[in-house]
Amino acid sequence: MQTHDNLDENDDLYEHHSFKATKGQEPLRVDKFLMNFIENATRNKVQQAAKDGNIYVNGIAVKQNYKVKAGDEVKVLLAYPPYENLLTPENIPLDVVYEDEALLVVNKPAGMVVHPGHGNYSGTLINALIYHFDNLPNNSSDRPGLVHRIDKDTSGLLVIAKTESAMAYLTNQFFHKTSKREYIALVWGNMDDDEGTIEGNIGRNPKNRLQNVVFGGDEADQGKPAVTHYKVIERLGYVTLISCQLETGRTHQIRVHLKHIGHTLFNDERYGGDKILKGTTFTKYKQFVDNCFKILPRQALHAKTLAFEHPVTKKWMEFDSEVPADISDCVERWRNYAKNSKENI
Repeated sequence: MQTHDNLDENDDLYEHHSFKATKGQEPLRVDKFLMNFIENATRNKVQQAAKDGNIYVNGIAVKQNYKVKAGDEVKVLLAYPPYENLLTPENIPLDVVYEDEALLVVNKPAGMVVHPGHGNYSGTLINALIYHFDNLPNNSSDRPGLVHRIDKDTSGLLVIAKTESAMAYLTNQFFHKTSKREYIALVWGNMDDDEGTIEGNIGRNPKNRLQNVVFGGDEADQGKPAVTHYKVIERLGYVTLISCQLETGRTHQIRVHLKHIGHTLFNDERYGGDKILKGTTFTKYKQFVDNCFKILPRQALHAKTLAFEHPVTKKWMEFDSEVPADISDCVERWRNYAKNSKENI
């Protein structure tokens, strides 16, 4: 029987998961044990890993019916490295808005993933960063340079730390909500109030793991606290242009909060904004909206403003970015549509 130590020396297999059974662990089949710990694992996948000889307990390959006991070290080893740990430098151009010895601010285009993960192993912001910059400090999730992140199809500003002390100082500001982040969004519907605050705990949607959702009442503890402030910039009939300021930074926060109050982001496919949610039944209107979707083939969200206290100089720094052409062109079309609709009334 080949041990885990020998395999490490040969570099044949790579550790993907590692767990240590706690003191109170009752004997439990290893396939069931692993399903409790590995997110998105299916019994078939775990059993296949066992059949392939890729599950090791205390350094020795075991079958799926092995009973895990207290103190056992269980590892899943596979013949390729975990993709999310494969950080390959790639010569991808960066739109650097500001840079000094401690940090840089970049303007991320829509369509660029921030860090490698399931389904996106290259072409990410991190692949670009580690090509252009040496020795970036890791954050708590081992992501080089990342202080915060925005979604793949959201454009806009991000601050990147270049030193360990800058990483700690900036991360602390985001944690304590002393940094400022303002987004521009186009949402479905005519909002009732000119400004407001959305509060609601956000967590994974149990019915759709690709979405997050607001939990309230007795279920509130299933999510994490989230606060979004919004202001109306312009009312355009069946859609509204707004600005959003984040107090917290939950995954998909703006997208989830706005859907929760009935104003889903325009063309946000994941949350249903890629359908006509407001408006008329006229064929011409449907064609108009379809054309807007083609002009703006992503959710209408841009991280426009970013501000924070500099980790070295302690000066307050504020950065602003232009709204990208796809959003501004779409807004202009809605502006004209709303104007013509009023004239025809």
